[in-house]
Amino acid sequence: MEVKIGILSTGIYIPENRMTAEEISEQAGIPLEVVENKMGIKEKPIPSENDHTAEMGIKAAKKAIDKAGIDPKEIDLVIYIGEEHKEYPLWTAGIKTQHEVGAVNAWAFDTALRCGTTIMGLKIAKDMMKSDPSINTVLLAGGYRNVDFINYRNPRTRFMFNLAAGGGAIILRKGHKENELLESHLITDGSFSEDVYVTTGGTKNPITKETIDAGLYQLDVIDPQGMKERLEQKSMDNFITCIERALEKSGYSKEDISYVAMLHMKKSAHLYVLDQLGVAHDKSIYLENYGHIGQLDQILSLELAEQQGKLKKGDIVVLVSAGIGYAWGANIIKWG
Repeated sequence: MEVKIGILSTGIYIPENRMTAEEISEQAGIPLEVVENKMGIKEKPIPSENDHTAEMGIKAAKKAIDKAGIDPKEIDLVIYIGEEHKEYPLWTAGIKTQHEVGAVNAWAFDTALRCGTTIMGLKIAKDMMKSDPSINTVLLAGGYRNVDFINYRNPRTRFMFNLAAGGGAIILRKGHKENELLESHLITDGSFSEDVYVTTGGTKNPITKETIDAGLYQLDVIDPQGMKERLEQKSMDNFITCIERALEKSGYSKEDISYVAMLHMKKSAHLYVLDQLGVAHDKSIYLENYGHIGQLDQILSLELAEQQGKLKKGDIVVLVSAGIGYAWGANIIKWG
């Protein structure tokens, strides 16, 4: 008999500091109307000096543990799903998370697929739980503050002006029959792997005083027009393909979708995906007051949907995201 893997709880941490559309408009030198209506940003959380990456994930994890009502000693595995831009370089944040939440019987590791990490992490966790009898409860948690890498005076990175900050967590349990995690589908395309990155800080271009002074420690797009032409339609097609294939593997179709937990992107793209799926616009929440908290958008969207009463027993929920590199992915959840 197939072992069910269910979501016990989620947790989210949002910094108190906010950057408004007006501030983005002023810093970037673009009209406020473009920021609010085209980019779809009313405001977004940004980190204070105490909002460190793994620490935000730990705060979210503690909320998820409290909400689930479990003893952290029950956790068998901790997977860090936050960003690589964190407290220290060459540092395993999952092990720190395990220690801080009191998961003394677990082991831990970090994983990364940029903004597709939560989607991938859920698939990895489920596959590990099914194959290993000793893994029954898994905590996935992490933080995100890639907003640190944005230069609002660089028009090449305009599509990333929505980057924000926060933490998120999900707890999975084997044999939990509610909020069942069904199947997933992911696509990666390495032809885009060197289109978007931080140009300084790796082995090819180490950090120097000159590169820091030149602002080369921030995200950049090497060929923005070429990337746009190559990516635009392919990206939308891959979004839809991942959702359709994940649904098909789970025994469902587009007509069964009750809610879509989608990453923040420009408003027209968000509506395009829903329209292509034939899903009503009110069956998703547009994160215009949060911006893009990377791979944690899906967790935030789920929590907001719960708060707003958009999720009910038996609903088929789609988590969908994309990450630079480029990667696309979707998970299916049978809610309740």
